[in-house]
Amino acid sequence: MSFIQHLKAKRFFLTLYVILMLFVSLIIIVHDDWYLASQNLLYTHIFCFFFASLYVIIGYYYRRSFYLKLQILIDSKQEDFHVAMPEPQSYEQALYIQLIQKVHANHAEQLQKLVLEKHDHQDFIMSWIHEVKLPIAASHLLMDNSAGKTTDFLVDKLEDELTKIDNYVEQALYYSRIDSFSKDYFITDVSLESIVKKSVKKYAKLFINNRIHFHMNEGENFVQSDSKWLAFIFNQIITNALKYTNEGEDISVVMEEDRKEKRLIIHDTGIGIKQEELYRVFERGFTGTNGRTYTKSTGMGLYLAKQMALKLGHDISIQSQEGMYTKIIIHFPKMRNHYYFN
Repeated sequence: MSFIQHLKAKRFFLTLYVILMLFVSLIIIVHDDWYLASQNLLYTHIFCFFFASLYVIIGYYYRRSFYLKLQILIDSKQEDFHVAMPEPQSYEQALYIQLIQKVHANHAEQLQKLVLEKHDHQDFIMSWIHEVKLPIAASHLLMDNSAGKTTDFLVDKLEDELTKIDNYVEQALYYSRIDSFSKDYFITDVSLESIVKKSVKKYAKLFINNRIHFHMNEGENFVQSDSKWLAFIFNQIITNALKYTNEGEDISVVMEEDRKEKRLIIHDTGIGIKQEELYRVFERGFTGTNGRTYTKSTGMGLYLAKQMALKLGHDISIQSQEGMYTKIIIHFPKMRNHYYFN
């Protein structure tokens, strides 16, 4: 910090000094004769100017050490500069230092969050690539070993692998768009029965091949939601149920309503979930014992379903007992404000 910069910082004090001296000079001139007034003015100005200059110069050298340390810190490009901040010389400087440290702490927190998100994103991409390669490799094996097999058989098997690829691609697409959700939703009256029937039709082949029985209570039931995003949420839940429901068992969908909310309940009589893992099923990348033992999983399906449901103003809860059943409930509160969606 140069002396000129210090003077600029003291401009209000210097302005006040000039005004006061003009006032004092005017008082002296009015109440004294000219000769006496000139003498008094000279002594008064010299005396006041001396002490004002002394105040400004001493203040400059007192503050200069602080600003020199700051400049050295800036030029050094030290990463942990907030730790090496010089000792404040005034309450104002202490407030500025606290503000800088707070800004740095917030920046470090945001940076750490971005780093974790990047790692999670990389983990998902690597897992997704691994999973999508499996049906591709299976398709190549089918074609390489097609001798002696009928066209209908090959088409049927290839269709299964293409369905798996389509599901993985859809999951990756919605994962990439979840942060820009606010730009891509349209709230209307959505028929839950229509959403369920379209999803079951989409996965009808899996129901038939695995001999899984499907039940649904009939009746139109409308909710305020986005049909595209809600369909994806239900698809993730139903595919998850199909993964962990054994041959010959049941999946049922029930629509309920009370004074506070409407509920869409997806109940399967599958392998269930361990109680100690139940609270983690909506975490990003969590596969659990079932995901590692019974089938390969990216651990993203229920995470995406939960996040999208919350963004739509809904919620998802889960109940399960290992070896008996899993029940996933989509909650549609009747009092919501779509202005707060993000």
